[in-house]
Amino acid sequence: MIDFRSDNTGRAAPEILEALIRANRDTALGYGGDDWTAALQRRFSELFETVVRVFPVATGTAANALALASLGPSWGLVYCSGVAHINTAEANAAGFFGGGLKLVAVGGDHGRINDDCLADALAAIAPGQNHRGQPSAVSLTQATDLGAVYTLEQIRAVAEVAKGRRLKLHMDGARFANALARLGCSPAEPTWRSGVDIMSFGATKNGGALCDAIVVFAPDLADVVAVQLRRAGQVWSKMRFASAQLIAYVENGLWLDMARASNAIAARIAAGLNGTSAARLLAPVEANEIFLELPSVTMDRLAADGFQFYRRSQSMARFVSRFDTTTAEADALVAALIHHPTPVTAPRAAE
Repeated sequence: MIDFRSDNTGRAAPEILEALIRANRDTALGYGGDDWTAALQRRFSELFETVVRVFPVATGTAANALALASLGPSWGLVYCSGVAHINTAEANAAGFFGGGLKLVAVGGDHGRINDDCLADALAAIAPGQNHRGQPSAVSLTQATDLGAVYTLEQIRAVAEVAKGRRLKLHMDGARFANALARLGCSPAEPTWRSGVDIMSFGATKNGGALCDAIVVFAPDLADVVAVQLRRAGQVWSKMRFASAQLIAYVENGLWLDMARASNAIAARIAAGLNGTSAARLLAPVEANEIFLELPSVTMDRLAADGFQFYRRSQSMARFVSRFDTTTAEADALVAALIHHPTPVTAPRAAE
């Protein structure tokens, strides 16, 4: 079997497992009162070039839902892409933990919110319209759920619209490392320097083991997040083991090395399919996800040949590369598509 189902199907990086073993010594105060969690605050503040509060959590869903629940009242509206994970795949966790918070889909290309579309959506609810839900936040997914990456200019354009209505800006960074590797900038640039107030910081999909995190840039939100986490059961008892993983994840650039590796595999597959009639790219390959238009019979044949991937529809397939996906596995996929193709429409550039 060659597994392209997701980037959470692979191994944890050995460095992270070694960090768990190092943390498994002596005793340490629970619930974040340990030296590892204190070190995590310092390390991430250095990483982001500003003082941040970091809260390890068990899952990305918890990070998203509890971060968003901290951003506004229960009658608040959170604007996001229609294909955003928080909107399509988290069982309305944001609404549950937010006490009724509502997600509102905003248009844009390849999972990115368009700033003009956001402005139009906000204009439909004038301040003081008390019979309507009230805009409270905007959530960006970086990289998006169709594999695209927001540029700094695109993030700042959305932030400008959001801040014009005094809305908080959340970033779902489940694949933040992949986006950062693509952008080639510091972690500060696409986050707080571009107007992001709080982010879900992903590690699990990129070689992590057992936790993600919430990173808070706006100081006034930190205590609110702390209470939300406690009442949701997301405060680790033996917090040192979570914090040790996150420190190891970013130490010596490990997280970016792994992201570059998975991005490179996805780019290799996209390049191998360029100009062929075997498959059509449905979105630009800017991180580590590839969305292809494929006939159902082709997907059946790939599955029979031992390729594992997700069918998103009768004609759309998603392939995700991991930090430990090999070039041989990438080349095998390209060969399987090219050498025994079932042509789709005439090839054209990604939209």
